[in-house]
Amino acid sequence: MRILLIVILGGLLPAGASLAQDIDAGRKVAGICRTCHGLDGFARIPIAPHIGGEPAAYIETQLRAFRDGSREHEMMTVVASSLSDQQIADAAAWYNHFDVTATLPAGENPDDAPELCSTCHGSNGISEMPDVPNLAGETNIYLETQLKAFRNGKRNHDIMSPIATELDDKGMQTAADWYSAITINITDPTKPN
Repeated sequence: MRILLIVILGGLLPAGASLAQDIDAGRKVAGICRTCHGLDGFARIPIAPHIGGEPAAYIETQLRAFRDGSREHEMMTVVASSLSDQQIADAAAWYNHFDVTATLPAGENPDDAPELCSTCHGSNGISEMPDVPNLAGETNIYLETQLKAFRNGKRNHDIMSPIATELDDKGMQTAADWYSAITINITDPTKPN
């Protein structure tokens, strides 16, 4: 009965309303994500992003965009279409609960980070904003693909789309090289080392 009530009332939540997040339930949902993103959020394939330690708000926004079709991807659209708002909130809580640390390559100066990127994504690729993804340790191919998607209109964002139109291929490669060279470590703070 409780599940039926949640399903019925779930459609009545106002847009932007927050659902209680259940990390344990999120771990179960993450089972469908693990092949590409890993259960800990460390991507297993080069075209998938690392999502361990990502801001929960960002994860939720992206999963909803895949589900409603405003962001398209062959695999993610299919996966997200089967998720409820509660499952999305729980998965976001699961991946967000991980700690992520980033280490610049030896000799790199944080002041040399791509200026157009570092304001939001950080010079070390770890975002301090709830709706901005981390870029640290992502592969060149993933980063360049996303930048080109913003530039050619396949992805739309009020901030990223104009920035990407300012970048030529070399600028995109420079940004991708910077962030892909950063080493990341994703850990579960609830487990002893």
